[in-house]
Amino acid sequence: MKALVLSDNMDTLTGMRLAGIDGKIIHERSELISELNEIYQKKDIGLVIITESLAEKAKDEISLLKLKKGPPIIIEVPDRQGSRRPPDFLTRYIKESVGIKI
Repeated sequence: MKALVLSDNMDTLTGMRLAGIDGKIIHERSELISELNEIYQKKDIGLVIITESLAEKAKDEISLLKLKKGPPIIIEVPDRQGSRRPPDFLTRYIKESVGIKI
């Protein structure tokens, strides 16, 4: 299985390419949705890495894909500007999902 990065800036894409992960630069919401639909048709991609700033453009569609479809797995990563999520995002997510306070 392959990994693919979708980014809205060249710096993130370049860093991922140095790690051996291919990808594309996308700026528009419609282009992102179209690309995700194409990716889900392919069977050789197991992981899609999307920058947080790009994922915000199609937040609802990405959430639906994560919930309803199988592979590939979609993960959101910070770009060169840093994370847009609050510092306690992960612990809050675990608490809401599992009900365990960390």
